[in-house]
Amino acid sequence: MVTERVLQHAKKLQAIGCFCIGTNQVNLHAARKKGVVVFNAPYSNTRSVAELIIGASVMLIRKILDKNKAAHGGIWNKDAKGSFELRGKTLGIIGYGNIGSQVSILAEAMGMKILFYDAITKLPLGNAISKKSLKELVSKSDIITLHIPETSQTKNLINKSLLKYFKKGSILLNYARGEVVDLNALKQALVSGHLSGAGVDVFPWEPEKNGDRFESPLQGLPNVLLTPHIGGSTEEAQLNIGEDVSTKMLNYLETGATTGSHTVPELSLPQQEKTHRILHIHNNIPGVLSEINSSLSDNKINVLGQYLKTNDDIGYVVLDIDTKLSKSAVELLKKVKGALKVRLLY
Repeated sequence: MVTERVLQHAKKLQAIGCFCIGTNQVNLHAARKKGVVVFNAPYSNTRSVAELIIGASVMLIRKILDKNKAAHGGIWNKDAKGSFELRGKTLGIIGYGNIGSQVSILAEAMGMKILFYDAITKLPLGNAISKKSLKELVSKSDIITLHIPETSQTKNLINKSLLKYFKKGSILLNYARGEVVDLNALKQALVSGHLSGAGVDVFPWEPEKNGDRFESPLQGLPNVLLTPHIGGSTEEAQLNIGEDVSTKMLNYLETGATTGSHTVPELSLPQQEKTHRILHIHNNIPGVLSEINSSLSDNKINVLGQYLKTNDDIGYVVLDIDTKLSKSAVELLKKVKGALKVRLLY
């Protein structure tokens, strides 16, 4: 984990690359306060996760897991009871973002009806229908799949209270974040027969490395597919993630571009010839830009290009300066109130 304590000691740190879809391993608030840019790859493994959702749906609705176990145990169990097609069934998607919307497209191509719920109004794709409440969505869905971030609002979102509204015999899939489902409540719903199956790829606690012991209250339950957080673990996704994050980091280090940053405001600028570029990351407080311009003007330093972007906490200024005076400009900009990082690029 990149904690606040780690960041306090990383005086020279400019950027952090999270080679994954999330940023849970970084204290973003602390990174923001230090002016450290944080990148990730939110779109690079969406296809891999979406395909796994479809595969898990087929496995669970056909009860393949139990039949596979019986066959490996030397028992022939050819039976159609409780085994269904996906076609004509209703898929409820909670979280209609990058992954959720792609699952929607694939599932509709399989002949499923699509319902979705999102805290933010989203344009439906294909014939998907938006639902105004979680209770309405889960009560009408044969399979419910989660694609939401881990926040204080989503922790244990799927709990004993909400599970009561699930359609009897439905299936729950969680390939999002481990904390969004109360696993003990899910276990009760499975044991009672209220839910017919579940697929879980993420857990509240996960081992640090391969080979470590893993425990879950869902272990040993029939028609429950447990996987070790492999939603985005394909050769294609890993290649895409590597290229995406490394490209963002190189662009930032070479040009100051912050496209895709979770901490510093996003800017993407063309290089200017015969100039030196300076990056100024500062606390978003009144008067910073005015002080920057006054300091440079008072010292007769000509600004050939200037760009400013702010968010609630941070301001980011990119300046293109006359090459003869860039070193003097850097020292002046370090003295501006609220300055967090000042860096001469080229």
